[in-house]
Amino acid sequence: MPEPPAVVRAYREAATRVITVQELREIPVFRALPDATLDYLARAVEDIRLLPGEYFAHEGDERALFVVVEGLAELTKVVNGEERVIGTRKPGQLFGEVPMTLSTNFPASGRAKGAARILRLEVPVYYSLAAMAPSVPAFVGGLARRYLDSLQEMAAEQPQIEARVIGPRIDPNVREIANFLTRNHVPFERDDPAPGSAPDAAPILELRDGSRRVAPSLRDVAEAVGLDVEPSTDEYDVVVLGAGPAGLTAAVNAAAEGLRVVVIESQTPGGQAGTSTRIENYTGFPYGISGDDLASRALTQAKRLGAEIVVTRTVEAIDPVRHEIVLAGGAALTAPVAIVATGVEWRTLPVPSVDRYLGKGVYYGAARSDSAIAQGQDICIIGAGNSAGQAAVFFSRHARSVTMLVRGESLGASMSRYLIDQIAANAQIRVEPFSEVVGLHGDTDLEGADVLEKSSGTTTRRAFAVIFVMIGADAVTGWLPPAVARDPHGFIFTGADAAATWPLERRPFALETSAPGIFAIGDVRSGSVKRVAAGVGEGGMAIAFVHQYLALREGRAQGR
Repeated sequence: MPEPPAVVRAYREAATRVITVQELREIPVFRALPDATLDYLARAVEDIRLLPGEYFAHEGDERALFVVVEGLAELTKVVNGEERVIGTRKPGQLFGEVPMTLSTNFPASGRAKGAARILRLEVPVYYSLAAMAPSVPAFVGGLARRYLDSLQEMAAEQPQIEARVIGPRIDPNVREIANFLTRNHVPFERDDPAPGSAPDAAPILELRDGSRRVAPSLRDVAEAVGLDVEPSTDEYDVVVLGAGPAGLTAAVNAAAEGLRVVVIESQTPGGQAGTSTRIENYTGFPYGISGDDLASRALTQAKRLGAEIVVTRTVEAIDPVRHEIVLAGGAALTAPVAIVATGVEWRTLPVPSVDRYLGKGVYYGAARSDSAIAQGQDICIIGAGNSAGQAAVFFSRHARSVTMLVRGESLGASMSRYLIDQIAANAQIRVEPFSEVVGLHGDTDLEGADVLEKSSGTTTRRAFAVIFVMIGADAVTGWLPPAVARDPHGFIFTGADAAATWPLERRPFALETSAPGIFAIGDVRSGSVKRVAAGVGEGGMAIAFVHQYLALREGRAQGR
């Protein structure tokens, strides 16, 4: 076995030592403390040795106080979507003074710039120390006030605008571009067209250098703002198809474990969950989190760990034996493992002439960026699932009124209780059971809809200017080869369900399809639980199975 680097050897040797009273006395904040207090501190603190680049605190973590003993620590913060070094701490200096003073979580992250040694004081230890030595919290509070002043200046910094989208806000193409930029975390401004412009003028994307692209496709937009639209190579360990919660989690886990992984996404990261206005039943976020924010964190995490994210690329075919993946445009990738996490697409509204109003009052799905469309309007939401409920609660803060049309008896059969209770307590939201839209009206834009109340058989004209359709979803898997077995609705069989056409002697792994080495996770998988947490769990499980599959494959290659 090769000798580890010198910094690692030193790290291992130092890890056997603990902080002493004499070493604590060399730290300015503790210098004047009596021996008894320092003796308590030496027995109570965590003595942490860090390798270069290793984090000792992350933005949003629970509070604690850190003291740099040896080496140099960097403080970083995500500002306008990028992690930025906002300060350093030298031996004897502290980090965590703001959280300890204000009882808040960490406003920034901390990592070792080189090999470093850092002390961690948990909250009970800090308050015990404060009782013994009141000078310590007084010193920490003074540092906190100075640090807050610098954070206030940073918070006031305006994001650098990458582009301007020019066109009517209700234009479907403008909405598509705006949603794409929002969900890819590209700062932009949206402007109305110049006075006198034709009402049907094509949207314009104006870049920072003043150049313009008229009626750009999403691929054009992605290239213009610097997003990756081409894989960097044609060989990977794992190719993940789809960047929803399941796909991004698989990418995070694969990259963290040293696998070369690329994610191919046809539109924007986040999937359907990325459009959820508020997810309140996801563990670890006691006050809820928007789908866009959750997707943003997963995307940042995947990139930081080394995963490659390619957007606006669709998959045309996959070879079930050679695992060659053909992208639209002709590019081909190969990998021992492919993970299908393409999710589902909203079902269309079965109403005559609905296509005429798409983007002109009728929208499939809903996102936070659609608040401008709903502002001051009487809007309608068709659907009774969690996505519909989350949208209703969110838009009730922007629309004049929100009407939910439900085909069944109530929301109880398909919606989480916390959402049902929120809707019941919201005077802005009206739920109409046994109701459905049977007709749409308007010369150019949507002006109204015919609503059938099935229990009475009566149809009434309603003045809805905006309708969000969320009536279930279908798997779009027609591009897959016959070797990947699916159920009658197109959802992919995995594990025991895929055994009927399984070609090998071994059993398929739990998330493996009927084609060895091709896995399916998330909503596209037959029998999956259609919840964000379930998709995240499957993304992590898939990589555990991938390691087992790769080990078997390597064993076969070596003739074992």
